[in-house]
Amino acid sequence: MSLTFHWFLPTNGDSRHVVGGGHGTPVTAAGGDRPPSIGYLTQIARAAEDLGFTGALTPTGAWCEDAWLTTAMVSRHTERLKFLVAFRPGFVSPTLAAQMASTFQRQSGGRLLLNVVTGGESHEQRAYGDFLDKDARYARTDEFLQIVRALWDGGTVDLAGEHLRIEDARLARVPDPLPEIYFGGSSPAAGEVAARHADVYLTWGEPPAAVAEKIAWIRTLAAKEGRTIRFGIRLHVITRDTSEQAWAEAQRLLDGFDPETVAAVQAGLARSESEGQKRMLALHGGGRDGLEIHPNLWAGIGLVRGGAGTALVGSHTEVAERIAEYHRLGIDEFVLSGYPHLEEAYWFGENVLPRLAAQGLWAHPTPTTALSTSASRTPSDSTPADAAAQPAAQVPFAGSRTPRWPSPRDGARAP
Repeated sequence: MSLTFHWFLPTNGDSRHVVGGGHGTPVTAAGGDRPPSIGYLTQIARAAEDLGFTGALTPTGAWCEDAWLTTAMVSRHTERLKFLVAFRPGFVSPTLAAQMASTFQRQSGGRLLLNVVTGGESHEQRAYGDFLDKDARYARTDEFLQIVRALWDGGTVDLAGEHLRIEDARLARVPDPLPEIYFGGSSPAAGEVAARHADVYLTWGEPPAAVAEKIAWIRTLAAKEGRTIRFGIRLHVITRDTSEQAWAEAQRLLDGFDPETVAAVQAGLARSESEGQKRMLALHGGGRDGLEIHPNLWAGIGLVRGGAGTALVGSHTEVAERIAEYHRLGIDEFVLSGYPHLEEAYWFGENVLPRLAAQGLWAHPTPTTALSTSASRTPSDSTPADAAAQPAAQVPFAGSRTPRWPSPRDGARAP
């Protein structure tokens, strides 16, 4: 089975430094270095598409732009890339969500994937008018997905649940193909929902032993439901020509973490109700020492960012080896990101993906139109492709579909 790779659309802003945010914490000042304009996000999406990523995750929450609207606009400037749209089922009716997904599939040519986020922070949920506690939110998600699945199957749905009630609901047009559902969570309630409804179970980047335990747990629950589930992992990545260069970049990012910001972010995340977030915090304990928690797995990102807080750091060969290690556990999909997201997409796509292809672990989705790649090429070696569809004034790096930028080695800040 060929591995599947997704990139990330930073709808909270981008930078040559780590942009914090998520799980109830505000976006750090670095998020203003490259605002999340449609022009810039389109550059990232087109780069990911050309390099061979299958899709791009777009987050959800008060700390970023709306995922549905943003991806709908970016999709018009891409051709093949799918969009893994994160959304919270408590904020919209299940019938409307099923209709929105159906419309997105038709208008995008079948390029929607859904990342269902139940919501781990009650104080943020209440800001949107949702006053259920965590366990009740998972129970509602279960009912929500039951309704959505039934509507996508073309039936007329009546349900009087504990949290949701609909009568005589039906879609005029069902989506084709059905959007796959990605779902994560480390609590017992999350596992039960994943077993019943998820096509892909997502975990954040914990050490392999912990990931193996999660996979075994979900597989057992899914088997009781008569289902099989694929598995994916969410990681950041810092890959360079040598291990020394990669770890120097990780150190540069770490040196940019203001102690007051780290303290404030950690205090906010300590209030999180999310079991996954608690596991992320336990990996680093809020300190700067011992952050390499497994060979080439670095927990430094989690000092200033909620949610996914670990990165694969190393030479291109080492990063490929760690990906193969996770794959041997049962991980088939990788949702990756890096700072800045435009440059890091090229570092990974032009250097790690060819190594995985040489091992028979990955193939470009459209090899006849793929950009010429080399296992030794770096982003500063890239050449422009066709002209960008966005007006130059909207795009930080104007004038080419594969943009030129200052070398990642020179330390310059983005415009």
